[in-house]
Amino acid sequence: MPDLPTPQDAAEAALFTECWDAVLSYADLCTSGAASATELASEAFALGIQEARSAGSGPMRAPTRRVLPVIPLLLTAVRTTAAEWEFAGRGHRLDPDLRLWLNSDKAARFHGMPLQRPIALRGLRDLQEPDAALLWLAEVEALPLTVVARRLGLDPAIVSGELAQVRGLFRDRCHRNHLDSPMAAECRSYARLLDAVTRSPSADTPEDLSRHLATCVQCAEAAACLRLQGGGLPSALASGVIGWGGLAYLERRRRAAEVRLGAGRPVAELEAGEPREGASKARLVRNGLLVAAVLLSFVALGVSMMPMGGSGRENTASDDADTQPVIDPGSTVSSVGTHPSTTPSASGRPTASDSRASAAPSDKNPDTEPQGTASATASDAPAPTTGAPARPPAAASCDVTYDLVGQWNDGFQATVTVTTTKALDNWRVAWSYRDGQQVTQMWDASVAQDGSRVTATAADYNKNVAANGSLTFGFLGTWNNSKNSAASGFTLNGAACD
Repeated sequence: MPDLPTPQDAAEAALFTECWDAVLSYADLCTSGAASATELASEAFALGIQEARSAGSGPMRAPTRRVLPVIPLLLTAVRTTAAEWEFAGRGHRLDPDLRLWLNSDKAARFHGMPLQRPIALRGLRDLQEPDAALLWLAEVEALPLTVVARRLGLDPAIVSGELAQVRGLFRDRCHRNHLDSPMAAECRSYARLLDAVTRSPSADTPEDLSRHLATCVQCAEAAACLRLQGGGLPSALASGVIGWGGLAYLERRRRAAEVRLGAGRPVAELEAGEPREGASKARLVRNGLLVAAVLLSFVALGVSMMPMGGSGRENTASDDADTQPVIDPGSTVSSVGTHPSTTPSASGRPTASDSRASAAPSDKNPDTEPQGTASATASDAPAPTTGAPARPPAAASCDVTYDLVGQWNDGFQATVTVTTTKALDNWRVAWSYRDGQQVTQMWDASVAQDGSRVTATAADYNKNVAANGSLTFGFLGTWNNSKNSAASGFTLNGAACD
């Protein structure tokens, strides 16, 4: 299996991270097993990146001839590589339906005469690369417009209008390509009528044209590309550019977008990037109530732990002669320590100092096994603990996937995906390395490293994560030892993850 190409810079590294998931998703559709899918994806990725670099697509420098955007270019490389497998005697590793398609006239259309290729493929190729990328990311990859704008460096305030203009340009290119295509006399007689009917969302399709579209594949494909209303454009693009499995790939990308962005999150919130004003106020009210509830809980806890009985000793720290000391008077004041802060942590969970408050020593049950404390005492005798039973450790509320995308002589690229069971309005992910790795650059988060411990903090645009949703970020790093072990000890906002 060939090694993945090495990113030439940070922009290309980010591009690799965004594209690999799409390539592997389609390769999985094309093959009969996970191992074959990974091998097919790796070969196709190397082939597609080489073509993109030579053609100057996207951030690949040296603009020359116009080509497809990077993701559809890589997907067509998967189809091309699958065809090479079939004709090289490796077809048994491909999906059986794909093998039938590769040996049919349908597959020949994608690499045959240019004027006989699918209308959608020709129309997308005729657009400027940034326009084509905008159309593909929004329609096929199903990404919210704010995410598309960030990837392409567009103004989020105008990206919706830009997309509407690009849709119109794509329609015009497809109409021109349809008229340029060699077609039968009957098809040409319906060309003007097909253009007029698909321009108006309220126009009815004449019965004779409807019968023709039911029997003519070429005109039906053109109609799907020309009709911008009705939600058929994503299917037309996926089927016309990818070919076999285009609709299945489209559905997979829809589901992947839902998982990445969090199921149940309002569409308007996803597209706006920030919650609405009412939602922000509601969140502030909920957070205020939560803080008040936590404060009251700790006050009640402190009151309940105050000693009520006397032992005949006088407490010099209080004016009340009847109040008894909490610890042995032989200890210094520092052995008591200050009362733990009652302010909750940013994640809404008690901090380490809160945990010590629940284990504060008491004059009851003096024979209980002592617990560790952060403050030093004048006596070597350990402080006794309260008789309350210890709470069981909370179950981890997050899962982490650490994906080593690729590595080379002294560097590597990796992505981290964290799935959280709780909704987050900010996040901080930390982990440790064992082999002296150093993170040099990160995207979709800001990075700080102290020795072997790395901390990634959310960016402004992705700090909100829905319950049972996921967050993802990628980075480049260096390694100088003999191995590059995976990271360990992951935490999300201070809580350990699985």
